[in-house]
Amino acid sequence: MTDAKYFTTAKKGEIYELSQQLNSVKKTEKRDAVKKVIASMTVGKDVSQLFSHVINCMQTDNLELKKLVYLYLMNYAKTAPDMAIMAVNTFVKDCVDPNPLIRALAVRTMGCIRVDKITEYLCEPLRKTLKDDDPYVRKTAAVCVAKLYDIEPSLVEEQGFLEALQDLLSDANPMVVANAVAALAEINEYSQVGGLFELGPGTVSKLLTALNECTEWGQVFILDSLALYEPKDQREMQSICERVTPRLQHVNAAVVLSAVKVLLKHIDNLQDTEFRQSMEKKLAPPLVTLLSTEPEVQYVALRNINLIAQKYAGILTNHMKVFFVKYNDPIYVKLEKLEIMIRLASDQNIQQVLAELKEYATEVDVDFVRKSVRAIGRCAIKVSAAAQRCVDTLLDLIQTKVTYVVQEAIVVIKDIFRKYPNKYESIIATLCESLDTLDEPEAKAAMIWIVGEYAERIDNADELLDSFLETFAEENTQVQLQLLTATVKLFLKRPSGTQDLVQKVLGLATQESDNPDLRDRGYIYWRLLLTDPAAAKAVVLSEKPLISEETDLLEPSLLNELICHISSLASVYHKPPSTFVEGRVPGRRIVPKALEVDEPQLLDLGGGAVGGGAAPVDLLGGALGGLHMSDVSGYIKPKELWLQASKGKGLEVTGTFARRDGAMSMDMTFTNRSAGELGDFAIQFNKNSFGLAPAAPLSVPTLAAGQSHDVSLPLNNSGAVQRMDPLTKLMVAVKTSVEVVYFSCMVHGHVLLSEDGKMEKADYLAAWKQIPDEQEAACVISGVTAGTAGVVRTLQANNVFLVAKRSVDGQDLCYLSFKFINNIVVMAELTLHPGEPTSKLSLKTVTADIVGLVQEFFEGILQSALDSEA
Repeated sequence: MTDAKYFTTAKKGEIYELSQQLNSVKKTEKRDAVKKVIASMTVGKDVSQLFSHVINCMQTDNLELKKLVYLYLMNYAKTAPDMAIMAVNTFVKDCVDPNPLIRALAVRTMGCIRVDKITEYLCEPLRKTLKDDDPYVRKTAAVCVAKLYDIEPSLVEEQGFLEALQDLLSDANPMVVANAVAALAEINEYSQVGGLFELGPGTVSKLLTALNECTEWGQVFILDSLALYEPKDQREMQSICERVTPRLQHVNAAVVLSAVKVLLKHIDNLQDTEFRQSMEKKLAPPLVTLLSTEPEVQYVALRNINLIAQKYAGILTNHMKVFFVKYNDPIYVKLEKLEIMIRLASDQNIQQVLAELKEYATEVDVDFVRKSVRAIGRCAIKVSAAAQRCVDTLLDLIQTKVTYVVQEAIVVIKDIFRKYPNKYESIIATLCESLDTLDEPEAKAAMIWIVGEYAERIDNADELLDSFLETFAEENTQVQLQLLTATVKLFLKRPSGTQDLVQKVLGLATQESDNPDLRDRGYIYWRLLLTDPAAAKAVVLSEKPLISEETDLLEPSLLNELICHISSLASVYHKPPSTFVEGRVPGRRIVPKALEVDEPQLLDLGGGAVGGGAAPVDLLGGALGGLHMSDVSGYIKPKELWLQASKGKGLEVTGTFARRDGAMSMDMTFTNRSAGELGDFAIQFNKNSFGLAPAAPLSVPTLAAGQSHDVSLPLNNSGAVQRMDPLTKLMVAVKTSVEVVYFSCMVHGHVLLSEDGKMEKADYLAAWKQIPDEQEAACVISGVTAGTAGVVRTLQANNVFLVAKRSVDGQDLCYLSFKFINNIVVMAELTLHPGEPTSKLSLKTVTADIVGLVQEFFEGILQSALDSEA
């Protein structure tokens, strides 16, 4: 007997057994088999082999079995589209079944099966079910239209389904209306053209009527659509507000927030002051009620309330106590409540706020304690009348001797000193007592700043700073920079007896540190002190701007946009949807006219201003802009520093110029070196030699502190022309949310060459002879070791074209032609010596001014030929 017996078995396997049961004549056995298939599918087992057997079970009157089969079909239709087509006849038949549940189930399933072959057969059943007598079938068909649009938009438009959805807005059943609104809103949001869902006064009236009768999620859909509607007059606006107001008492938080969104949209436009005030009073109670729900809903509500409090602080001012932290609140709820307490702090409630914050500072959660101490400092900055009470509270906390409390208190007291200079210096002695307990960089830096700022009032300031110098090399960069500046301040205020100290710290910063920021600052201070002590005093001891609590508020334009997105993820993230939703057209949200912020215009430099709002989003974000890929057309010089942060009010710009596929571009990196956000970018050019101007808006998002963004700005030569010296000088103005800043840069000459610069041999010879020999310019270009073929290939990639070539006495003579974008034609003779690094370039053109420009960019191009072959 052989070993073959070990490889044979009488068992047919689970799939075989299921297939037998699926083909059983007994209905109960067949139903149990389908349930087993669905269970296996749910836990991840592959049961696609049973596709044909399961489809055979579709022909049944049992609703439960039909649902299970349809569920299986939705899951496996993509893997077996050819077999799924066999189910079409059953779908079509079920769409006219006497049972409305089966009709709705059939059309829903057909919409969920994303197979092109089945989509073709969906149109006729869908058209019938949209006009079905049963409202349940109609509301299901309405959603199916949106699913079909996602698969095949053109089919929906051609078959008239959009018009059918519009008709459903007048349906007698509120749930049908709600689903029609949801479908139309989704189709409009993701369509490329928009304008597919336009509300009118008649439609709005019908939606408001349906609002009272449909389910909670139907109400959300209707309210979100009403938030996009612009009323025709005050009477209609008031009517909408009155009819939406009852939704504020709904038990569902999503309905409440959607109703709040609708009311906030219109509240600024209401001209009836009494009516407006009554609306504002009605907004507070539902928002407060949301804070009695589970923590997750509380957090969403608090994030939305945070936005509302920034724009309409008066609505919640009298409800401060509901934002007091409870002992069992999760940390994320506690921190959000803390933020809102600061937003709502005022002269009237600051006393109870401070009492609460002082209590929080004794909690066991270290992170929450730190935030609470910092909140006391922010209250001092925001409410001037309570600054003294806040300082006294901070001093009481310092007396607790809890290390992290003391350190956080010193950090916020530094900010208070910046807000109220020369007012609370009497507490410096108390702060100095805690000097030895400081071990965090931020707290150390804050204390050193205080010592340096008030060095003239601290008798032992030199000793205090000297104690830090002992561990200078081990300190954090933030501490080292602050120590350097504080020591220079001390020297300028008390020169006698501190010269050795300042020399010591300058030596440590410039000679023993490898941090470039620290070295640069040290050298600047050193040279200032050596050359002009008066200038050093003016720079280092200059009057500093007062800080404001408003620095952490969202900019008005962003806040207005987020108000329009209340009850969505954007209001939780505090970011516009375009920043975190990718791959589809971002949702269209209309900012009401009353919320629009007038953007300041660029100064008139003679060119056309281009704002930064309407450009399409670059999904790659210019991330490849700095790479010199082999398939890039032409040579691209490395980026240069065009604008220093010190001259750009915190904005640093590096850039270069490029020519790709016949188009010029300005590749730039914008970096925010300031402490706050920079946004609202726009760019404009002055008149220049070649008429360069932006060909599209500047698309740069709002930059947080330290953030960078790469952008490629397309250029054309349709701008105003004025001769510059040198010719390629380009003067640029960039507008930010802070101020307009200016810089100049040099356009790289080869970028200005057009693609139609190649001349025929006869034309080249004739033009060469017409220009006198006296106008011929010649120069020597060094460092060219690439072969002739490599040089010619590189030149032609940069629009310098070879007309003819010949070899004489071991030299290669290349006759070249090219044309600038302003139609100036140049002819060149390039003499290459194989094996030698020098070449001769002779030029002839009717415009002698550009000779120097040509010689300069030839060196760059030919050097790139060397690099490409190296």
